[in-house]
Amino acid sequence: MTDPVTPTVEGTAKAQTAGIITTDVVVLGGGLAGLSMAAALATAGVPVVCIDRDSPDARAGAEFDIRTTAISYGSMKVLDGVGVWAHMAGQAGPILDIRVANQFSPLFVHYDHRELSFEGEHKPFGWILDNKDMRRALFARVAELPGLVHLAPAQAVSVERSRNGASVTLADGRVVRARLVVGADGRRSLARDSAKIGLRQWRYDQTAIVCTIGHSEPHNGVAVEHFLPNGPFAVLPMSGNRSSIVWSENSSLAGIYMKLSDAEFIAELDRRSGGYLGDIELLSRREAWPLSVSLAKSFIAERLALVGEAAHAIHPIAGQGLNLGLRDVAALAEVIVDAHRLGLDVGSPEVLARFQRWRRFDTVVLAAVCDGLVHLFSNNIPPVRLAREVGLAVVNRLPPLKRLFMRHAMGVVGDLPRLIRGAPL
Repeated sequence: MTDPVTPTVEGTAKAQTAGIITTDVVVLGGGLAGLSMAAALATAGVPVVCIDRDSPDARAGAEFDIRTTAISYGSMKVLDGVGVWAHMAGQAGPILDIRVANQFSPLFVHYDHRELSFEGEHKPFGWILDNKDMRRALFARVAELPGLVHLAPAQAVSVERSRNGASVTLADGRVVRARLVVGADGRRSLARDSAKIGLRQWRYDQTAIVCTIGHSEPHNGVAVEHFLPNGPFAVLPMSGNRSSIVWSENSSLAGIYMKLSDAEFIAELDRRSGGYLGDIELLSRREAWPLSVSLAKSFIAERLALVGEAAHAIHPIAGQGLNLGLRDVAALAEVIVDAHRLGLDVGSPEVLARFQRWRRFDTVVLAAVCDGLVHLFSNNIPPVRLAREVGLAVVNRLPPLKRLFMRHAMGVVGDLPRLIRGAPL
């Protein structure tokens, strides 16, 4: 392989010769994690190119992605710090209370946001918003940043890396040269595969059925999760009288539920939710997503760092998928920005090793915890069921332990990057 030319450090990424773009960092992937990564770097003055296979109009369309995303309080601080939150806050539904129950037992854990205080105020645990609204907010922020080049639609076909630099070749023949490639291109990551980074992965015998519903009664900002024998059933509060349904079901049964008529499906939702939302209507189509876990054996390689689902994908049982990715973004942006300001090589082994040390332990632990919760709660063995109910009741009656769990849910525990602490990059 011919070594890519070491890119020059320019005020912005720009075309150097016909078909060649030179920059400091190239982000491969224009999804939620990829655009957040690009926005973070550009906000701090690091020249960056983001390669997005889809056009902004397609990604922001109502039918492109019906899913919703849970944004923890810590993740909101990241998005606020890079100028994205201002574009989406009006569409986000706050989570003020969380109620977790084992099936329909009267014993449950209740988290109330008024039990914690940040900056002298009671803050929501997080927010629920449509993926399409988050994408629109990211596109709006990207358009404001002169140091960010958003190539969309553009399809990457190869990634080459060497000691001196990296290059990404696009299907139309253009080449982006950079000091560092950030792989934010999802579970089937070209960036990860190009570095021959292996995956540890396994599948659950569960499928997530997702949709958005409207209801006649207010949800009052309460997120509800019932742990049922075949998987958790979550009702998540959105803006207005809307809620997001994330229903994890045995895969052999999920197909049956997906084939129900709308009236039959709504009746099943009403039964599982306990009827507290009043009259229910479907506001979106239904989608089914097989559930699995994947964890890259390394988050870094020469001139490469992985973030988001290119590095890890976990069960949605705790709603931490994108939040884990945004912690990657905050940590990687911090080490890159620190190196850039000192005039150092942002893709050096030292910079990448710092990122890996920071993020890998947190990711492995959370993946293991979520996997343990799935196996603990997705069964109907009487002694285990009783132990679960007692455990939930104990947590609910021990304020110090409950507050620790609440802080975990908010994403404000551990070695936090500057963005999550509310400090600028």
